[in-house]
Amino acid sequence: MGGHSVEEISKEVRIYMTVFASLLVLSGVTVGASLLDVSTTVAIIIGLAIASIKGTLVACYFMHLISERKAIYAILALTAFFFAVLMALPAMDLQGNEAFSGRV
Repeated sequence: MGGHSVEEISKEVRIYMTVFASLLVLSGVTVGASLLDVSTTVAIIIGLAIASIKGTLVACYFMHLISERKAIYAILALTAFFFAVLMALPAMDLQGNEAFSGRV
């Protein structure tokens, strides 16, 4: 089995079952939150918070991203760089070019 002991496998199975149970509970919390009588803004915030927690659990444990720290940080840095570039592009001074100035 690739050098995995019975104890290691049972520990991994226990972690997966715990995450699965947490996802089931959070799904119930999602249904319960939908029944709350709150404003739309608060409902969206609650829904996004629950979905973020569930997505993080799935990504970290079932997609094995919890052990990929260097790759995650590299992708995050690259994403932040491209986000900054895309946010800076409209701020660039393009008035000298008639095609972009809107004037004829």
